Amino acid sequence: MKTGIIFDIKEFAVHDGPGIRTTVFLKGCSLRCSWCHNPEGLSPEPQILHGPFGERLAGTQYTSSELAGLLNRQAGILSENEGGVTFSGGEPLFQSEFIAETIDQLEGLHILLDTSGYASATNFNRVASRVDMLYLDIKSLDPETFKKYCGGDVQVVLKNLMRLHDLKIPFVIRVPLIPGVTDTLQNMISIAQTVHDIPGLIRVDLLPYHRLAGAKYPLLGLEYQPGFDESRAPQVFGEPFDALNIPWRLV
Repeated sequence: MKTGIIFDIKEFAVHDGPGIRTTVFLKGCSLRCSWCHNPEGLSPEPQILHGPFGERLAGTQYTSSELAGLLNRQAGILSENEGGVTFSGGEPLFQSEFIAETIDQLEGLHILLDTSGYASATNFNRVASRVDMLYLDIKSLDPETFKKYCGGDVQVVLKNLMRLHDLKIPFVIRVPLIPGVTDTLQNMISIAQTVHDIPGLIRVDLLPYHRLAGAKYPLLGLEYQPGFDESRAPQVFGEPFDALNIPWRLV
């Protein structure tokens, strides 16, 4: 039986998919996006956050049956509210075998995968083929920008994006609007042209950058170094973007 490391389980979540959901945040990520607001999800190992009100452990081990049992006990209220379970992170595909084994034990729950798409084809297909819906974050499709600000090869994301042609599951593209990095007109056009004809596309959401993204870094003994001017408001098609906590649609 597989085991996994989880740094948070958020109940009654309303922004992580349809309806009321339970969101499971898994540790471990291969990317290092400079604006990451969950730094405790980057390392696959448990960590201690040292805050003004004491210490908090970020990273608890579950077996797949333990996690499935916890989620199945919530199935009634989740289904009644047209919700389900969302696997997020970190990067949930970093623990793809554990997630897949957990999903196979769930009882009639709507399953959503919230991913950066940065994973091998095997890991991506293993989980994506088991879920009812997918949220795929696309930061930038420019190779140099992606490498500089996310620390990876954007072709990995693009190849998994193209696999959605065959999987044909409902999906939403989400674009974090990072000032001067992802909010450029060229990036918007590139993303829209790339995804518009993929079967299953529901919409593209533009998500505001939160200036509190770096709040957790000192709790881990880290310094937040975004590498861009976070004092400037992101823009949408050349106009200032009002950073409210609501998504805007690109297509």
